[in-house]
Amino acid sequence: MCALGAAVCFGTATVLQAMAARAASGGGGGEAALLLRALRQWRYLAGLGLDGLGFVFQIAALRSLPIYTVGAALASSLAVTAVVAARLLRVRLSRTEWVAVGVVCAGLAMLGLASGTEGDESGPGWLPWAMLGTAAAVLVLGLTGRWLPERGRAALLGLAAGFGFGVVEVAVRLIDSLAVPELLADPSLYALLLGGGAAFLALTAALQRGSVTAATAGMVIGETVWPALVGVVWLGDGTRQGWAWVAVLGFAVAVAGALTLARFGDAPE
Repeated sequence: MCALGAAVCFGTATVLQAMAARAASGGGGGEAALLLRALRQWRYLAGLGLDGLGFVFQIAALRSLPIYTVGAALASSLAVTAVVAARLLRVRLSRTEWVAVGVVCAGLAMLGLASGTEGDESGPGWLPWAMLGTAAAVLVLGLTGRWLPERGRAALLGLAAGFGFGVVEVAVRLIDSLAVPELLADPSLYALLLGGGAAFLALTAALQRGSVTAATAGMVIGETVWPALVGVVWLGDGTRQGWAWVAVLGFAVAVAGALTLARFGDAPE
């Protein structure tokens, strides 16, 4: 329920912020002025609140479920954005996109049936440092994205953003203690903070400098596939006895449906 709640929060927040940005776009000034006008819109503030609530739900889900289930559920926020945008922004969904929404729901239902509890392994000692290094690499890529070749730039930056969000998913699982002294000495905490910030930077650069669809497709792949593998290989994530094939199929179906809805990765016009 927390994983699905996070998807609903993130997907709805995108549409509310799009509505606020549309209402604030009438005045003059640059991006800063637009942001200030948007911040006066209740929809934009509600979207920010939903983003924060979604992050809390995401953390709760990651502490209870395998990473592959949570990652697929978060990717399904694209389906939420598509449905809410069709309702509130009068965005026309094609027949294929409506089918993709149903496919995402079917994939999540299969994952819900097949998922076991979160793994109880802490992983090798180098894993937190590897997450921190990955987050730093995403930050560098986001800062230097303007110098990347134009061909494939959006997809590469979107993939980097997905890796950053994946670092957050893995780092949440790696944090063992919430006691302040141990927490401040844990590299997983800094990987979580740096990974999240670097991911938003890379995603912003991707959306500004290329196709929304390409950027979002790269992000979906980056934030689902490799964190799921880390969870299975090193953190002990598993499935219900005899249900592994259902989990694999459900994961593939949910991600494929999300990729079909990739154009909703940015606020709809």
